[in-house]
Amino acid sequence: MASEKVLNQKKEEVTKLASELKEASLILLTDYRGITVDAVTKLRTEIRNANAEYKVIKNNITSRALKEAGIEGLEDKLEGPTAVIFSKGDYLEPAKTIYKFTKDNDFYKIKGGVIEGKVMSAEEIITIAKLPSRETLLSMLAGALLANIQKVAVALDQVRIQKEEQGEKVAVAEPVAESANETTEPKAEAEAEA
Repeated sequence: MASEKVLNQKKEEVTKLASELKEASLILLTDYRGITVDAVTKLRTEIRNANAEYKVIKNNITSRALKEAGIEGLEDKLEGPTAVIFSKGDYLEPAKTIYKFTKDNDFYKIKGGVIEGKVMSAEEIITIAKLPSRETLLSMLAGALLANIQKVAVALDQVRIQKEEQGEKVAVAEPVAESANETTEPKAEAEAEA
């Protein structure tokens, strides 16, 4: 039977992991079977650069930590060797990093995970990982908005040209009088002539 000291260490480990998982916006469970040490070292560096953590933790500790964190639905994913990747910040970059790694390494698989508190299957996570980055989406939106504004400007200019060709006078805003004297002098001259 395990000593009380060992049990207390495991309880602390579970509690620490549970608090990290509660704060995480992304939790990924992956199967790292058949991956070389060099490949995992490279992956850990890439994950760290994406502001995430990569840990290999015993399945029973991960299971207890998930339960303590209130996360259900991943129990069946905790079979065989399992690495846990989690991030407190943006979840897209670490998900993209793991997805790219799975494409380059046939044995490395995403088992499932949690994104923003929602338990997801491997397929759902892969679909999200294939999305363009936030910056790319924002630039696409800005481009679409600018294109529409440009179309409106061209259409308005075409209306102006068409009216000029038809001989209609296009209303042009007259400059506003700079002072009160300029506005009263023409009125005074008009009244004197009358």
